[in-house]
Amino acid sequence: MAEREALWFAFKGDRLLVFEDTPVRVPLAGDPDELGLDVLFRWEIRDLGGHACWAVEVSADAEPPEGMVFEDLRGLFYRMDEDLFRMAGRAKQIVGWHATHRFCGRCGGKTELAPGELAMRCTRCGMMHYPRLSPAAIVLVRNGDQILLAHSPGFPKGLYSVLAGFVEPGESIEEAVVREVREEVGIEVTNVRYFGSQPWPAPNSLMVGFTADYTGGSLIPEPGEIEDAGWYTADDLPPLPPRLSIARAMIDDFVKRCGLDPED
Repeated sequence: MAEREALWFAFKGDRLLVFEDTPVRVPLAGDPDELGLDVLFRWEIRDLGGHACWAVEVSADAEPPEGMVFEDLRGLFYRMDEDLFRMAGRAKQIVGWHATHRFCGRCGGKTELAPGELAMRCTRCGMMHYPRLSPAAIVLVRNGDQILLAHSPGFPKGLYSVLAGFVEPGESIEEAVVREVREEVGIEVTNVRYFGSQPWPAPNSLMVGFTADYTGGSLIPEPGEIEDAGWYTADDLPPLPPRLSIARAMIDDFVKRCGLDPED
């Protein structure tokens, strides 16, 4: 039982329980039983605004309480407060890890929560299974007073962003930057420099941001990965990702360095 009112980040699969009204809110209650939810798993995840936050997994046939709905977290990305989205993303990754590690990947035995830590222990062979993080490189490529932006098939219509891709076994993140740019648009880059990072719940990524300088080659989008790519100046940008994304932070930083206001 929770000792005080807490924020409950309840997931049914990839869908988060939120109120139907705006702005986007998650339920605040002393216990999920007050919401009438069939809870399969819960885990406390830090504090937000003076309230404890809990990651909650509910059954696949769970019905939302009156005035609430289960919505896909991706769809909420454009409407949520940044701190709330980050906490929801953390909750989603923990719930997803628990749901996909009920059996051991080594011997097939059943697992159980390990006492005192965020881990699932195999009851047969004893192997410990911790939440997985998948590092991904995201890069803003500069070419003089222009930057490279691209549209991927999964983006909303007309939206452009920087390039990104997962790190492969045996390579550094800097090597992944060079490889991904070459594979996705056919050009070469150098001067790969760290910008910042952001956890990303799609489904368990850590986005590690870099800048890089164009050195040669013609833009040739990789079929199936990139639908269009081009060079853009700070005063002539296409529709961009929301500001709570690291991609937008990188683009806004470029705009500021060009002496312009990214808010305009």
